[in-house]
Amino acid sequence: MLGVFVSFPEDGGLDRERAAKVAAAARSMFEGMPGLRAKAFTYDHSAGRATNFYLWRSEDLGRAFFTDDLLDRVTQLYGAKPTLEFVKVLELVDNGDA
Repeated sequence: MLGVFVSFPEDGGLDRERAAKVAAAARSMFEGMPGLRAKAFTYDHSAGRATNFYLWRSEDLGRAFFTDDLLDRVTQLYGAKPTLEFVKVLELVDNGDA
């Protein structure tokens, strides 16, 4: 499994309201997406930074998703260019709705 942190810097003028609007509008696009196990939209108020986390079933699918076109689109949505960090998920504990 591949995890991807997509972080939008605090100096981009992003606030919680804007991040929440983007998340609400984009959520349905990710529901049922092939190869995507989970995605979390987050916002850290103290840092003024949004970080989205993706959990992909395969590294190939995860890396292929982040095209230059996609990064250009999210830069427009969030008002800042994101940084990407790819990590290998060694183990996953999933407690469902517990």
